[in-house]
Amino acid sequence: MSPQRLAGLPSGRRGRYAVLLFWLVLLAVAGPLALKLGDVQDNSTLGALPAGAESSRAAQRAADAFPESRRQLAIAVYVRDTGLTDADRARVDADRAAFARYAEGGVVSPPVPAADGRALLFSLPVSMDEDRRAEAVGALKDRLTDGAPPGLRIALTGDAAAEHDVFDAFGGMDGALLLATALTVALLLLVTYRSPVLWLIPLLAVGAANQLAGAVVYLLAKHAGLAVDFQSQTILTVLVFGVGVDYALLLIARYREELRRHADRHRAMAAALRRSYGAVCASAATVAIGLLCLLAADVPATRGLGPVGAVGIGAALLAMTTLLPAVLVLLGRWLFWPFVPRYSADADTRDRTADHGGWRRVANLVASRPRAVWLGTAAVLVALTFGIGNLSVGLTDDESFTTEVGSVTGQRLIAAHYPGGSAAPAEILAAAGAADRVVAAARAVPGVAEVAAPQRSADGRWVRVTAVLADAPDSDAAWDAVTGLRAAVHAVPGAQAVVGGRTATLLDERRTVDRDNLVVIPLVLLVVLAVLVLLLRSLVAPLLLMASVVLSFAAAMGAAGLLLDAMGHPRLFVGVPLQTFLFLVALGVDYTIFLMTRAREETALIGHRPGVLRALTVTGGVITSAGIVLAATFGSLLVLPLVPSVQVGVIVAVGILLDTLLVRSLLIPALTLDLGVRTWWPGRLSRRSPQPTPPPPAPEPALTA
Repeated sequence: MSPQRLAGLPSGRRGRYAVLLFWLVLLAVAGPLALKLGDVQDNSTLGALPAGAESSRAAQRAADAFPESRRQLAIAVYVRDTGLTDADRARVDADRAAFARYAEGGVVSPPVPAADGRALLFSLPVSMDEDRRAEAVGALKDRLTDGAPPGLRIALTGDAAAEHDVFDAFGGMDGALLLATALTVALLLLVTYRSPVLWLIPLLAVGAANQLAGAVVYLLAKHAGLAVDFQSQTILTVLVFGVGVDYALLLIARYREELRRHADRHRAMAAALRRSYGAVCASAATVAIGLLCLLAADVPATRGLGPVGAVGIGAALLAMTTLLPAVLVLLGRWLFWPFVPRYSADADTRDRTADHGGWRRVANLVASRPRAVWLGTAAVLVALTFGIGNLSVGLTDDESFTTEVGSVTGQRLIAAHYPGGSAAPAEILAAAGAADRVVAAARAVPGVAEVAAPQRSADGRWVRVTAVLADAPDSDAAWDAVTGLRAAVHAVPGAQAVVGGRTATLLDERRTVDRDNLVVIPLVLLVVLAVLVLLLRSLVAPLLLMASVVLSFAAAMGAAGLLLDAMGHPRLFVGVPLQTFLFLVALGVDYTIFLMTRAREETALIGHRPGVLRALTVTGGVITSAGIVLAATFGSLLVLPLVPSVQVGVIVAVGILLDTLLVRSLLIPALTLDLGVRTWWPGRLSRRSPQPTPPPPAPEPALTA
């Protein structure tokens, strides 16, 4: 369907009612489905690795040969700094007896004393059923905090406790994030439009888009095997609200402009839609296809984020190009009160920049010394990149929460009184016939503190050997020890040995993420470049924009490095760099797309230099508003208690603000002025003389809807 026919549907006198009826039916179906999205959430993929990773193969072999290994462990640790008393040991014995009812098979390990006499710990396997496990861990926590002797510190840690802490921390957070996002968007829309009514319309439209996106993701998860976890569900909400409001701001700004040129609001909306479709669709395509590039990732949680986010972008695009214009046309010009745009017969000949005084001054600044402006702006961005030195990759388990939780406290207590890897030993799975040689090889590896006797599987084919590491599971020294351990046991003839466990998983995670970065980042850049080439029909301009995007991302990481260091979270979760790169490239380039499509349109009418300056002037306000809204929307991730979410929110918010306020406002316009018409090479705009004055407006097509 042509853009003219698409524009005629929601803006038509009859078409608007058809669109509204369509959305009422759609929401009646989608609403109940969206409420079920939490039912199909599967958080097991959050820490999962590809099946080919050695830690994954070890876990699968353990699950097959030792079925009890599928159960998660809860570890209770007791510490008294002056040394454990008889009363403390009596409390440990009482807890062990009480915990037997929650242990799978009723088996609780004997207490393990620390060498310094100040700590005891014991462990128990809990149910494989998620609901029963959560109930059991909750009961264990209640028991441990009830009536503890004065001076005795008690904590529950292990995989089961860590999982419970995550779910407990995120309890009710879906609603809190949605509320924070909606309030942020509402406030910024109210400030932007300075109208008591207009701000409600895009907010309601984006709410409808969020319901539609949730319903589609639910159906895909239920019937097509799409992986959805609380991370992707969180990002879905942020994307739909942020991107949807961006499109609404762009469309409403163009509609306001056209209302001054058309006495009939239906014709004004049709013209606004025709002239906005290119930029909005290119923006949506860039973000959606960029997100789908995550399908090339090996990390399951990263791969699942792509389709979920792409569905959100599609829902936002559909709502903002159909529902929003239909409602705006239905309600009329009074929505803009008290700043109602009035029809003016001379609107086509008036200076379109007259209503944009502030941005006209910015355009004059850029026009006066374009080379100095882009060099100065680039220098500022390069200077910000030095802040990257404050960041490192490798967020430790005890740094993953913004507040202290019980499982982290337990890890720290164990680390203070036991060998660093006691709470998370490495596991060696090997052929039973090579058990003694595997144990001997493991004991000779530097960094291995203790190797237990091998445990034989029920069928006699395999043995499991636990190796306690001398250092904390997420330390570089522990990773080196696992690397050495793997090399040693792999060298044992006929052992078929594999090494798993928490430290091995972290090591494989780092290697897998490094591979994903090498594959996905170039793929995203190629996709965005291809969209820009098709949109702008040029090679120079897209390459220029891609260079600016890469520089902007580096500057965003540097600026965020300063902020995150001040906040106490400078160590990044391994998946954060790739996710933030994708969001900043795909979302940040949006504003440049909005600017450059308008610049191309104006250049064809009045020439390159005045066209670029007019585009900067008339789009400055709306794009800046859109950028601030999107940055604030990602900033709402700071309400979540997980450090990786906070890191994503800070980096993306800072990057979008840099894109909006520096790259799109100063760097790109100044560069295009300095390059001149070569910006559009090899397109026709680079080789033909522009019209010195705008041509008369073309006859308006009749509305068919």
